[in-house]
Amino acid sequence: MSGVRYPDGWRIELLTKSHNRRAFQSGHEQVDGWLKRSALQSQKKHLSSTKVLLDEDGRIIGYYTLASSQVDFSDLPAQVAKSLPQRQLPVAVLAWLGVDSSVQGRGIGSRLLATALRDCHEASQAFAFIAVLLSCVDESSKAFYRRFDFAELPGYPMRLYLPFKLLEKLAGN
Repeated sequence: MSGVRYPDGWRIELLTKSHNRRAFQSGHEQVDGWLKRSALQSQKKHLSSTKVLLDEDGRIIGYYTLASSQVDFSDLPAQVAKSLPQRQLPVAVLAWLGVDSSVQGRGIGSRLLATALRDCHEASQAFAFIAVLLSCVDESSKAFYRRFDFAELPGYPMRLYLPFKLLEKLAGN
């Protein structure tokens, strides 16, 4: 996770009003709509944080949105919940991740995911959480995240989680 490399001239920035969100097209209306209509407003309200991947021309190539939430103890798999208190538990949320259709199939999504997970791990040094949680927009995105050891949350087939211990292992700790 720590050695994520993008093509020369590409960079990650916190989303600002100056970024051209209208040109972004991932092929998923929900993913595109979030970036175009909601991401900046949610960030201004301190509900989430969106980072954009820009190419050498400043065009948005991809993005991810992180937030925090809670999950009920009873929603966790037994092996994860066994040593945890029986209450609402803190989680990091990978709320959105999208890659522009012009660069899909080049490993950009994997690198954005690694960058997002690195951000989660760095945040864990200040704010504790038990897992990274996400909701899949379709079966294709679910298959993508399953390749990176995200597991299905019991009873919620489109919600996946990555336990903090696995996140630590991915970060090399």
